[in-house]
Amino acid sequence: MKKRLLTYLFAALFTPLALADIRIGVSIAQVDDVFLAQMRDYMAAHAKELPGVTLQFEDAQGDVVRQLNQVQNFTAQSMDAIIVNPVDTAATQKITNDAQKAGVPLVYVNRRPDQAELPTGVGYVGSDEIKAGEMQMRYLAEKMGGKGNLAIMLGLLSNNATHNRTQGVKEVLKSYPDIHVVEEQSAEWQRSKAMDLMNNWIVSGKKIDAVAANADEMAIGAAMAISQAGMHPGKDILVGGSDGGPAGLDAIKKDQLLVTVYQDNKGQAIGSIDLALKMIRKEPYTAQLTIPYQLITKANYQDFLNP
Repeated sequence: MKKRLLTYLFAALFTPLALADIRIGVSIAQVDDVFLAQMRDYMAAHAKELPGVTLQFEDAQGDVVRQLNQVQNFTAQSMDAIIVNPVDTAATQKITNDAQKAGVPLVYVNRRPDQAELPTGVGYVGSDEIKAGEMQMRYLAEKMGGKGNLAIMLGLLSNNATHNRTQGVKEVLKSYPDIHVVEEQSAEWQRSKAMDLMNNWIVSGKKIDAVAANADEMAIGAAMAISQAGMHPGKDILVGGSDGGPAGLDAIKKDQLLVTVYQDNKGQAIGSIDLALKMIRKEPYTAQLTIPYQLITKANYQDFLNP
C-alpha cells in the first residue's frame, strides 16, 4: 500500500465538519529534528484547511520541564485541546494529569507514553515501532546472507521509539544465530553524532558487516562516515534506516542506504488534529490509531516521492 492510500484513509475516517474558534496547543519535542519539523509543517498545512481552527506551536527543545510548562500554559490559556509529541515517553504522567485536571482533551502523537493504558480523554496517534525494527532487520538479515557482524545505532535513550525499534531488530535476530551484535550505542537521532560514532567504530578495527540505525538521519551519518573511510555503503557495509522521509529516499536513490521503513508523519499529523477535533466535539472516536509502516528499498522508493 502506498502512503497516499493512508492519507486518503485518514481523510475518510476523520473529516470534521466546519468548526469555529477552535484553539489547539501543540508541543513538539524538538523542532530541529527533521522528521518532527516535517510533521509540524503537515499539521500547520492541515489546520489551514479547517475553518476556524488555530494551532499554537511550541518547541520543547528536548527539555522535559519546558514541555510540562508549555502544557500548563496551554491549560491556563483555555486551549480546546492539546497535542503533545513527548520529549521523554517515561515522563508524561504529569502532562496527562494536568490535562485531565483541566478537562482538556489530550492527544499524544508519534511517541506513545510508556504507561500501559491511557485514561479516558487521552488519545494517541502513531505507528508500531517494534514492526519498524522487525521490517528493517529482516531485510538486512536476508542481504547479509543470515550471518555477519551487526552494529545497532540507537536514538535517544529516553525515547520509547528507540527501545521498541531496537526490540524489533532483536526479535528478528533470534531467528539468525549467526548474526552477532558487536556494537550498540546512541547517536541521539543526529546525523553528525552518527558520523562520529560510525567513524569510531571503523577506527576501532572491529569488523562490521551491517548497521541497523533507528532513524534515517543516523543511517545517513553512518553511510557518510563509511564513504569517508574509503569504503562503499551498501557493499562493504550495509546500512538500514527508518522513517522514509525525503532525505532517506534520496539516500536510497544514491545507494547510501539499502533499506528504510516509511513512517507516515503526514498521516500522524493529520490524524492527531482530527482526533483532537472529534474529542472536542464529543463525537465517537478511536482513542489509539496505529498507522502501518511500509518497507522502502531501491525497487520501490519512487512510489514514496512527492507526498
